[in-house]
Amino acid sequence: MSQDNSSEKKSAPENFAEMFKAFGSAISEIFDDPKLKEKAKEFAESAVESAKTFASRFTDDDVKEKFGDVGKAAEDLGKSIKDSFKRKKA
Repeated sequence: MSQDNSSEKKSAPENFAEMFKAFGSAISEIFDDPKLKEKAKEFAESAVESAKTFASRFTDDDVKEKFGDVGKAAEDLGKSIKDSFKRKKA
């Protein structure tokens, strides 16, 4: 099963929290720094708590629209970082 299919079965707050966990984990692995790993873990835990706090707002239409913008920004950031590494390797 692809990652997209598994994420569709999760609730928006679960996906939100998972995104921050993945981000923190990736950053800590990239820089391989014990202090950074601890901060990333704290960040992910905080994101999970935040997701729980405003989970009920994910059904509001204005919030849905804004999270569409967040998704686009996250996608753009990922592409930019990936392209940056491609340019450095070339």
